[in-house]
Amino acid sequence: MNKKGFTLIELLVVIAIIGLLSTLAVVALGSARVKARDSKRLADLKQMQTALELYYTDNNAYPAAAAPIALGTTNYACLNATGFTTTGCSSPYMGQVPVDPKSGNYTYTLSGGSYTITATLEGTVNNLGPGTVTLSPSGLK
Repeated sequence: MNKKGFTLIELLVVIAIIGLLSTLAVVALGSARVKARDSKRLADLKQMQTALELYYTDNNAYPAAAAPIALGTTNYACLNATGFTTTGCSSPYMGQVPVDPKSGNYTYTLSGGSYTITATLEGTVNNLGPGTVTLSPSGLK
């Protein structure tokens, strides 16, 4: 008797191979997401540095901050001539301050006439390891 079809063992082997491949794909996509978020953080920091330098050029000082500011929140979502303010500001240096893709904010601090913005990287990007990175007028550290 000549039967056509697959045996149960053959089907189980194929299902196991597909499961293994899908697991590997999910793991690979997870690390790609981390790298994408970190790349966005670095691009956001560079964009904020440019806007703050434009602000400094026009005002001879960086925006005032009595205490550390969580950038991108409702009260600090825009940068114009008066400093960080709510959305919809006129003549902005930065129409919308970026928000961290995971934790939700970057922290701006003004001390001694110079600013720092801190962010947290999840992985290694551009020779910057995981953990807190600090942006100042001199660059990233």
